[in-house]
Amino acid sequence: VQLQASGGGLVQVGDSLTLSCAASGRTDGMYGMGWFRQAPGEDIKFVAAIRWSGGSPNYESSVRGRFTLSGDRGKRMTNLQMNNLRPDDTAVYYCATSLRFGASWYPSGVRDEYEYWGQGTQVTVSS
Repeated sequence: VQLQASGGGLVQVGDSLTLSCAASGRTDGMYGMGWFRQAPGEDIKFVAAIRWSGGSPNYESSVRGRFTLSGDRGKRMTNLQMNNLRPDDTAVYYCATSLRFGASWYPSGVRDEYEYWGQGTQVTVSS
């Protein structure tokens, strides 16, 4: 599976930005996708995850209410709509997925449960 993230950029505080991630390759075993981010000098942290077949996305508490994750099963892609951006949202954003769990996959916030990662896209929020 290959993941391609896009949509990052430089924005101002309070602005909005949408990130996208498209999967290709052997995606039949994909049941959803997650997003993580890594700020300078920090570990990678969970942002949000979604299962194709429905149910509410899982959000990290600091983004809940500001970020909206949507998924398109047919296109094997997700969009992360980020509103009211803050300087602490500045990070490299990564999309990720897993084939290990098959139909039992759930929108986990655990980094180690994802084995396929995109290349990352930089989001910088300037004050």
